[in-house]
Amino acid sequence: MSASSREPFQVHLSSAAFLIVDMQNDFVRVGAPLEVPDTHRTIAPIREVTRAFRRAGRPVVYTRFVAGPEETLVWKWSPQIRPPVNCCRVGFRRRYSELNAERECIAVIDELAPEPGDAVVDKYGYGAFFRTNLVDILASRAVDTVVIAGTVTQICVEETGRESFHHGFQTVLLSDAVSSFDPQLHAATLKNFAMKFGRVLDSAGFLREAG
Repeated sequence: MSASSREPFQVHLSSAAFLIVDMQNDFVRVGAPLEVPDTHRTIAPIREVTRAFRRAGRPVVYTRFVAGPEETLVWKWSPQIRPPVNCCRVGFRRRYSELNAERECIAVIDELAPEPGDAVVDKYGYGAFFRTNLVDILASRAVDTVVIAGTVTQICVEETGRESFHHGFQTVLLSDAVSSFDPQLHAATLKNFAMKFGRVLDSAGFLREAG
């Protein structure tokens, strides 16, 4: 029996969707209000996996963390949302030093920009399934496996992964394509997720198995 055959499920591109969580300017750019420096090492593997999904004609879905027009509970945990910083506020533009240019702060970074036909799901909290149309998007493409990349591992990525599990989707976290500002929490989250919620693979391992 091969090692892969002992896994709880096998991954196949033909029934999977790629979910890229919150790779937005206000999380990725140097000096951004919620900068996660570790995001930069994940850009290359995210792009590689994205290309594989596009070649296979399978859905690539982006999420964006959005502050919302009025204060909610999540603002208490991310006070950068409030003025004058206005992190992840719709319509708010910020100048980022590494680009020497302005960008919309909620936008997905240029390096991973959505293409026509890609779904972009705006969320007002941590999980991508909570009060969004993500389940409908996945159901419309006969998805049974959700492959997740993005930031932050122990917050929005983990919450989305657990929600995916609870909605009945086989779920994969890509270890080299998720990022955190805390290496210990990053490692602990991946270890815990693999115990009870889904599989944890690096991007190369996923692509080898998915075919």
